[in-house]
Amino acid sequence: MTETAASPIDPVALSAALIRCPSVTPAEGGALVLLHNLLEDAGFACTRVERNGISNLFARWGAKGAARTFGFNGHTDVVPVGDAAAWRHDPFGGEIVEGVLWGRGATDMKTGVAAFAAAAVDFVRETPPEGAVILTITGDEEGAGRDGTRAILDWMAEAGEAMSVCLVGEPTCPDHMGQMMKIGRRGSMTFYITAKGVQGHAAYPHLAKNPLHALVALLGQMTAAPLDAGTAHFDPSTLQVTTIDCGNPANNVVPAEARATVNIRFNDAHSAGSLTDWAKGLAAAVTEASGVTFDLRVEVSGDSFLTPPGDFVALVAGAVTAETGVVPELSTSGGTSDARFVKDHCPVVEFGLVGKTMHKVDERIETGQIVQLKAIYARILRDYFA
Repeated sequence: MTETAASPIDPVALSAALIRCPSVTPAEGGALVLLHNLLEDAGFACTRVERNGISNLFARWGAKGAARTFGFNGHTDVVPVGDAAAWRHDPFGGEIVEGVLWGRGATDMKTGVAAFAAAAVDFVRETPPEGAVILTITGDEEGAGRDGTRAILDWMAEAGEAMSVCLVGEPTCPDHMGQMMKIGRRGSMTFYITAKGVQGHAAYPHLAKNPLHALVALLGQMTAAPLDAGTAHFDPSTLQVTTIDCGNPANNVVPAEARATVNIRFNDAHSAGSLTDWAKGLAAAVTEASGVTFDLRVEVSGDSFLTPPGDFVALVAGAVTAETGVVPELSTSGGTSDARFVKDHCPVVEFGLVGKTMHKVDERIETGQIVQLKAIYARILRDYFA
């Protein structure tokens, strides 16, 4: 995609070009190369941040260490397409048909990256601000996330780079543009539980210790009551048992071990640490009663966080309303995003497109929404530096 120096960046054409880059995690696919060249031509200082084979991009316009620095964050990696034959259009074709852009990443979230990159380039060309604009774009959001935005933030800390505030361009609207922005996210953690008993004959249970009975008792206690009733900005926390297994093919053998997986999405009434202590306390009580021991391995995707309503939240919400005529709901719903890493660096909110088709076959978005999103991001930049 080629733009002359004076031409506004077309976010739809840029979105289509990015979709044509087959950047399924962890492949870079050419997407970051395309953005690097675009931003460097516009005067951004660009650095490729590589970690464990994952490519990321840091781009800054303006002085390092500026008193006011607005940041955008997003990702160009995408989930696999599944059965490509089931798609109506090539998932990496970036085709535009009757005002709709088709392809993997059309909502999540190459269009969001294209919109904020286009808005940032036009803004610094047309009205260079007193301050800096930073774009952090990762290739590892849909994967484990250990070497994506976290790697960029680690590099920034070492290099003395900083954002004053940051907007993550994930799709946030359930049904129509302007409907919702995210001012926080629930935490997410997973318990991998192994119950260790004593194998034996089913006819002689007194000579065995059944790990399944103990595991079921533990899971019953974990699910017996709601974790909480919700908080001021969050829905109630949820706990789901996602699998139970012991791999026992015999009907007359008490197994030696049994395993279960439990996922918790939690609000700001808890932390990963407090929930871990709670689960370990329940396990200890079951062990005392049954003699079956438990090994609890904990994987934490992120703690809950909130950017309280204030100047930054009001600025973003005001720009959304000005461009869409809709007052966005201030939400903390949904899964996790890279905002969970950015929140340790600076205040962060999320706003983006309608996400109805993300991760689906025939992922697509109306091109008018992409244009509107660029206009929202451009207004946010103007208002922030006004």
